[in-house]
Amino acid sequence: MSNDNNMTLTRRRFLTRVMKTASAISVPYYIPASALGRGGTVAPSERIVMGGIGLGGRGSYDLGCLLNEREVQWVAVCDVLKSRREAARKMVDGKYGTKDCAVYGDLRQFLTERTDVDAVLIATGDRWHALASTLAMRAGKDVYCEKPACLTMAQGQMVADTARRYGRVYQTGAQRLSEPNHVFAIEMARSGRLGPIHTAYADIRWRDGMRRDWLPAEPEPPKDEVDWDVWLGPCPWRPYNAGYVNGGGWYHYYDFATDVAMWGAHTVAQALAGLDMTNVSFIEFEYEGPDVTLMTHLSNGVKLVLYRTAGSVWEPCKLWHGACGERFDGPEGWAAAADGYSGPDVSSPALLREYTNVLADYTARTQRSLNHVRDFLDCIRSRRLTVASPDVMCRSMNICLAADICEQLKRSLKFDLRKAEFVGDPEANRMRSRAMRPAFMG
Repeated sequence: MSNDNNMTLTRRRFLTRVMKTASAISVPYYIPASALGRGGTVAPSERIVMGGIGLGGRGSYDLGCLLNEREVQWVAVCDVLKSRREAARKMVDGKYGTKDCAVYGDLRQFLTERTDVDAVLIATGDRWHALASTLAMRAGKDVYCEKPACLTMAQGQMVADTARRYGRVYQTGAQRLSEPNHVFAIEMARSGRLGPIHTAYADIRWRDGMRRDWLPAEPEPPKDEVDWDVWLGPCPWRPYNAGYVNGGGWYHYYDFATDVAMWGAHTVAQALAGLDMTNVSFIEFEYEGPDVTLMTHLSNGVKLVLYRTAGSVWEPCKLWHGACGERFDGPEGWAAAADGYSGPDVSSPALLREYTNVLADYTARTQRSLNHVRDFLDCIRSRRLTVASPDVMCRSMNICLAADICEQLKRSLKFDLRKAEFVGDPEANRMRSRAMRPAFMG
């Protein structure tokens, strides 16, 4: 009886387990479609995890653009100003409907701790662009950095060398290299449709002047509100003054900014993109006085005009209307583009008939998107150079910064583009770098 009872109980247990198992199989385990990358979503393993450094002003705009890209997962924000980092956190959490976005005040802590981040947006003030990009790439991050990418030639070379050494993807924010009207004008020149280009123009505007003094000291706010030491970063120590921090006041001071490169970081890159630069070894600058259009000559015979327009940035000029324009002149006509255009400007309406074909040829040849952020994300996937790569950045920034030095010295200069140095001018060569505070030398 004992053995029979035991066998009976065993059979009952067995049958019960079979029934439970069958029941479980009949109700499948639920896996969200988002985890599989279905329904227009991106699987977690395919997402690009991002963070941002410096997210006021232009940075908040860039953040919005990147948040709209479906494969981007934003996890952290960093800004030396508490008000800005909290606004950025609110923006991220609002997008995802969560409270998960991490907040940092010091980019060095952020880069050290967030090993999960694949790529970063850097939209700090100009003084931090090069060093922040370098530190981020050393930390294994790909970088989208706003322009101007550096304050000096030495800083620009540091960024390019770091990207190459660490195998990182880097895109500088010269977004007009990816905008249809500008791409059309550039391709009309590059493809030979205008004939051999003899003159290119880049809009550098002119500013109210770069101040060499500094503002009087004011009481520093609490470190949590504004960490003044980190705000200054690699720049010379200056006493705190709210005039620097509020409304982008730093923009007018040489300690924190550049002159020609403020606009030229866009437009010189745009002009060079339409020219064959493969055999260009040097550029000569003709100094004719302050606030005067700066004529330059490339060694291949092309004249590059750094064109200044006084007054409002939206004031019309002889070459284009709007801001950030470039133009190419050849024997078969000219093409130009600038902000605010419904279409590019051309010397003959007949040239516009090629608009669609030119853009189609460009996208087919380059396999690039006509969207700057999209090009950056695509290059993270493919690991190829972006349209505004470190080398593109270095060459255009070197020309802008050489123009700045020309105007500071008030004399004509010759610059070797391959060696990145002035020819026969030791004083000018000493101005290719600026001293950085030891704690922020990278």
